Amino acid sequence: MFGLIQILVPLLAGLIGAVWVGSRFRRMKRSGLVGAACGGLAGGLGSLIFMAPLDFCTFEPERNWIDAVFGVGLVLVGMAIPLGPLLAWTQQEYHRHLGIRPTPPQHKGIFKQWWLAWLFLLPTLTILVLFLYYPGLDTFRLSTLLTFVGAPRSRFVCVDNFTSLLTDSTYLRSIGITFAISAAIIVFGLTGSLLIATLAYQPIRGATIYRILLIWPYAISPAVAGIIFFIMFNPLGGVANYVLSLVGIPRLNWLGDPNLAPWVVIFASVWKQMGYNILFYIAGLQNLPNDLQEAAAIDGAGAFRRFLSITVPLLSPITFFLVITNMTYAFFDIFGTIDLLTAGGPSGSTSVLIYEIYKIGVSSGNLGKAAAQSIVLFLMVVGLTLIQFRTTERNVTYGG
Repeated sequence: MFGLIQILVPLLAGLIGAVWVGSRFRRMKRSGLVGAACGGLAGGLGSLIFMAPLDFCTFEPERNWIDAVFGVGLVLVGMAIPLGPLLAWTQQEYHRHLGIRPTPPQHKGIFKQWWLAWLFLLPTLTILVLFLYYPGLDTFRLSTLLTFVGAPRSRFVCVDNFTSLLTDSTYLRSIGITFAISAAIIVFGLTGSLLIATLAYQPIRGATIYRILLIWPYAISPAVAGIIFFIMFNPLGGVANYVLSLVGIPRLNWLGDPNLAPWVVIFASVWKQMGYNILFYIAGLQNLPNDLQEAAAIDGAGAFRRFLSITVPLLSPITFFLVITNMTYAFFDIFGTIDLLTAGGPSGSTSVLIYEIYKIGVSSGNLGKAAAQSIVLFLMVVGLTLIQFRTTERNVTYGG
């Protein structure tokens, strides 16, 4: 039965690809047989991209239904890799067949010698292969193994490192903590940065000095930001508790209370990233057309109304860009801040996904499980970015 599955899966994938692409070819008034051959080859080979290295282990008889569903997902993702560009090309050709003109192509530079372009790309490609593609493939290999740091042997466990995450309560809790902290960093960070940038943009004496002072936190590392906020929010001698004592509020255990510690991490992360956001918002404010503001003022619109109806929409391309970069920062770059402030505590209240990977991979030495978590985190961020491009970008206003 298992051997039959190894044959049926690529055949079924090839059949789906053949029918899909073949119908597209017939719609373009081209040979359906050629399209079916191309689609069948792409679908069949695509289904083997992940299944061949795994030797179809997800469909073994002793595996449960979660492994089988995971395997089907890998087959579909593998099929999408070659079929996606092929279907996109057929859609473009179909529009050309109907006389629908695509977006006018931009003028592109052309190298007279074909090898010259590859020569210029060689350093970048070398760096990508050595430090991105090869580590990525090795991480996928590690995620299929039961292996520990220093252990002389490892064992192939198929996709157990992935499926076990579905029943890991600590990991599921860290997903919720990650999304909550990331959302707070993005919302508070962008809102505060826009307001401060608007104030700093006002024509006042010494504005350049103020802007430089607002931007400099971005120049320090997340670890240094963590040390600064550790000193400020130290329960015994921190500035925060001293200020509270001046107004009669008792001392708070900022870093030891599970309800307060995440807020300290959020404040530190927002402060660290605020200089970067302000830099972009000030640049955007300098390029806004004044005629719209003047016309709205003549029509009787107040400063707050002009800010909401003109300034915020015109800055939406910058805001959209900052949402993407701040999300990446919140998911990956707050590790140093958390490590120095709370070390994931208290009671795991600040243990975000990137810190969970560190604890599993470095502290516990479970390289296979840490590799699986890193792949899931990477795919999660890629998925969120694509969703934002699909949903948020349509609300972005380009140009005045």
